[in-house]
Amino acid sequence: MEAMVLRAPGRPLCLQFIPVPVPKAGQVLIKVLACGICRTDLHIIDGELPVPHLPLIPGHEIVGTVAAVADDVTHLKPGDEVGVPWLAYTCGKCSYCLRNQENLCENALFTGYTMNGGYAEYTVAYAKYCLPLPRMYANASGAPLLCAGLIGYRSWRMLNEHARHIGIYGFGAAAHILTQIACYEKKSIYAFTKNRDENLQAFARELGAVWSGSSLLSPPVMLDAAIIFAPDGTVVPTALSHTDKGGQIICGGIHMSDIPSFPYKLLWGERSIRSVANLTRKDGEMLLDVAPKIPVKTTVHTFSLQQANEALESLRQGKLRGAAVLAIETLIKP
Repeated sequence: MEAMVLRAPGRPLCLQFIPVPVPKAGQVLIKVLACGICRTDLHIIDGELPVPHLPLIPGHEIVGTVAAVADDVTHLKPGDEVGVPWLAYTCGKCSYCLRNQENLCENALFTGYTMNGGYAEYTVAYAKYCLPLPRMYANASGAPLLCAGLIGYRSWRMLNEHARHIGIYGFGAAAHILTQIACYEKKSIYAFTKNRDENLQAFARELGAVWSGSSLLSPPVMLDAAIIFAPDGTVVPTALSHTDKGGQIICGGIHMSDIPSFPYKLLWGERSIRSVANLTRKDGEMLLDVAPKIPVKTTVHTFSLQQANEALESLRQGKLRGAAVLAIETLIKP
């Protein structure tokens, strides 16, 4: 099968022909239909996240169909449409797993990081961590839901119920999904982008944001909360300065540059800063239940598997409205 492989951080992916993987106990073989391009992929490829399993096939927003199952897998069968997210496996035995915090598992594996991912014609995944997909998302449009959507929704659920005016810093794939959920719940989104990025600011308003502008500007109201997807630590004190007493700052990225020092008065007033780590299977079930009811409509730009480096560069340069997705054309049978 064809796959795009990371041989070393900081280098472009290489197109390689490698054997189709064979599912081990508890695993399924998946024919990849589409795989989203996530900013976490950039962090891995650029060497900002340490110790990836090299050589590595990236990609953790996988939409596919089950092609084969291991003998001990009974709840999935060939032909089932599934999504494969970032969380690939947890031990079920560590202290975090035992208190229902599998996203913090000490022995977790992660798709496209410590296990091969979906920049390929086929991949294997642990069956218990595959998410059944609603039919409307069993295609390229569903791929962004499997990380951008999941992390965004986990961030969203951390907000206090009374939060009405919510800022989003970094208007990428997660934000474009979250804005639709906010509108459905009749809450107001204030979208912050890079300076003079009028294209993304217009995109945010089209999706229902009540205000959009540069992250250098102040919103027209004090925010009840802010979610930060931008990997820029300097945004944290800026967001705090725009957040009302009792407000929350939720850092939704897996990687962020250092947060600079800031005066205590910005935090005082029972404001809080919290990070989001990975996801749980429950997050996936909840998002995939609510998304069709809204319905969430993703904006995707499709690339071929062979164009993965081009897609990654488009994301790196901030040229995308919505999300980049690799549409995989399978050339061989397993």
